[in-house]
Amino acid sequence: MKEYLQQLKIAIIGTLVFAVVCCGIYPLVVWAFGQALFPFQANGSLIANAQGQIIGSELIGQTFTGPEYFNSRPSYAGAGYDPTDSGGSNLGPTSQKLATNIQNAIAAYRTQNNLSASTSVPADAVTGSASGLDPEISLANAAVQAPIVAKARNTSLANIQALINQNIDGRSLDIFGEPGVDVLMLNIALDQKYPIQK
Repeated sequence: MKEYLQQLKIAIIGTLVFAVVCCGIYPLVVWAFGQALFPFQANGSLIANAQGQIIGSELIGQTFTGPEYFNSRPSYAGAGYDPTDSGGSNLGPTSQKLATNIQNAIAAYRTQNNLSASTSVPADAVTGSASGLDPEISLANAAVQAPIVAKARNTSLANIQALINQNIDGRSLDIFGEPGVDVLMLNIALDQKYPIQK
């Protein structure tokens, strides 16, 4: 019995020590380093407007409506871009529902961008990412949307294409993925450089 109590005491003390270290000291140290070295990223990469109101994050996509803005990639995270319910549609490649959803999205994208029925559509324009929170669109997707945005902003297509080029994000670590454009940052740049005439 004495040996059992000794082992129990060691187990309890070990549990308390690891609880303090792993649940208290370690998270506090990581938080302090994050705040000291990377405060923007550690606090969610939040973007504020000229009035100081938070309008989004560089890391999470959001819905934009209207021809004067570039549209984000589709999202199946909750009601769309919900970071508390992130995830894809979970429909497999043989799913008829997935095929129907994509065909409907292709038709809507072609209509929205004045494309012919035979024009190919960028994959990211009609499919969601695995997280449903992707803030970027492909350069091909941005190029297709550019004429509609230029017309709505009453500026030239060349001006919009130049703005896209100024906002290109390269590959991760220069080797992973493809270059893209952060939709929130691009739309903010649009509002600053080519404000909507009312």
